[in-house]
Amino acid sequence: MTLDPFRNPGIPLDLERVAAIRVNRSAVERRAASLLGRRSVKQAWQAAWLLRAITCIDLTTLGGDDTPGNVRRLCAKARRPVRADLLEALGAAHLGIRVGAVCVYHAYVAEAADALAGSGIPVAAVSTGFPAGLSPMAERIREIQASVVAGAAEIDVVITRAHVLTGHWQALYDEVRAFREACGAAHLKVILATGELGTLGNVAKASWVAMMAGADFIKTSTGKEAVNATLPVGLVMARQIRAYQEETGFAVGFKPAGGIRKAKQCLDWLILMKEELGDGWLHSERFRFGASGLLSDIERQLEHAATGYYSADQRHPMV
Repeated sequence: MTLDPFRNPGIPLDLERVAAIRVNRSAVERRAASLLGRRSVKQAWQAAWLLRAITCIDLTTLGGDDTPGNVRRLCAKARRPVRADLLEALGAAHLGIRVGAVCVYHAYVAEAADALAGSGIPVAAVSTGFPAGLSPMAERIREIQASVVAGAAEIDVVITRAHVLTGHWQALYDEVRAFREACGAAHLKVILATGELGTLGNVAKASWVAMMAGADFIKTSTGKEAVNATLPVGLVMARQIRAYQEETGFAVGFKPAGGIRKAKQCLDWLILMKEELGDGWLHSERFRFGASGLLSDIERQLEHAATGYYSADQRHPMV
């Protein structure tokens, strides 16, 4: 059987496999800390890694003050995320650098899809009662379906955290499976809200259940929790992705989100992907950053690489 490495169909829920998962927190924290000193990316190599990071960004606006104009300006930035003069100076003008996706609320999916038409950049919609995920199930399903109809190619859903905290794995599996079916051809990114799951063991088990249910990506956070993406959590999730691929043959993507605002942070995450999952997870098909302010700092670092000088933040506006 030929397996599609970019789409995980899911497998039947295996409660014994989930129950057997154990996480050594101290070992995870030591490994995560060691990653920061294992690789030093400087000069031209750093610029190249930062350009790669841009292509993996889900450029995001999820504010209560979003407007159609803001969304359209964000989409224009998504099409041309780096100033043309900087790309020319770095010898990267021919690379066609663009972001991985634009992520918005359902109300702006159609606006974003229209603004991105012909670019090849997908629209991702947060859904299922984001960020709490506590609206009635029927409403969450309808929200997914409406976003797909409006033009979303990717759906970022939130799980019911109580299913994890109470160990109701069948309920979590059924929930994510229903979300997957509602998505149809749209890719499903499952937000675990790891800062609210209590333990790294719960993070690992929730990752497995989400993948068994057919998640195309597993994602750390909504960005609205008190604790969002951290390297120890990312390490745990990456190792579940690796184990799932080894056991099933299906590759699942990973998306850290929340609090990733500096270029140095995105390099740390790329190093984690390369060390734990390999080069296949250094592309937007399997790795994304959920970020709003990250791109500005990356562009600022690229200007330093091109000119030797740091510029003010306002020289690199998002919208």
